[in-house]
Amino acid sequence: MHLDVRTLHDFYYRNALGRVAQKLVRARVREFWPDTHGHTVAGYGFAVPLLRPFLPDSRRVVGLMPAPQGVVHWPAGLPNVSVLCHETDWPLETGHVDRLVMLHGLETCDNASALLDEAYRVLGPGGQALFVVPNRTGLWARSDRTPFGYGRPYSLGQLEAQLKAHDFIPETHVSVLYQPPSTRRFWMRTGPFWEKMGRSVPALMAGGVMIVLASKRYPPTRRGIGERVREPLGALTPKPVAKPV
Repeated sequence: MHLDVRTLHDFYYRNALGRVAQKLVRARVREFWPDTHGHTVAGYGFAVPLLRPFLPDSRRVVGLMPAPQGVVHWPAGLPNVSVLCHETDWPLETGHVDRLVMLHGLETCDNASALLDEAYRVLGPGGQALFVVPNRTGLWARSDRTPFGYGRPYSLGQLEAQLKAHDFIPETHVSVLYQPPSTRRFWMRTGPFWEKMGRSVPALMAGGVMIVLASKRYPPTRRGIGERVREPLGALTPKPVAKPV
């Protein structure tokens, strides 16, 4: 179930808790890719709050937003680079994306398998993707006050298994958003403390969001649908019942 794009926009740009989440998640994303000079960077779902740092030095930045969610102009005050698309049919050429960020896309999609196939298609050899998903054991996945409380939350094992099944190679992961998803003054003021505590002692606290870095395996190890269609099962292959005269 996709949230409306206006709900997502208001959370990240007009809500105090959303601005905190944007700042923390975006900082970790930037740590993974400090330099994207000459790269094509794409975001799917509602990933545009995480893409602004890549605008100055990247060759191209594209914000893909699924049709059930809707689309908004982005970035504000600059030429629009966001586009409305189908979940599993992106208007990008095969192998032309170097870096891909997926936020509020995987956990809310109707067909996760087809979505990951499309992500694999647009990435070039050596391309990397960051999957930002709600942590199944975190507090943020249990609260409907934030967009991370909607859709299917993941455990690390579940997400890595799904990525491997679609020819992605999980490389590393981090957790963020250790503070409770509350706008109460105490939690907002002590947010940096909880983030520091969660990073230093992750076994005691579960971050609300997981970020998994994965690279594209190339060549792929599994056959595509086209190959399977060209080699139908023997039981479905028509056979002559008699020799022609």
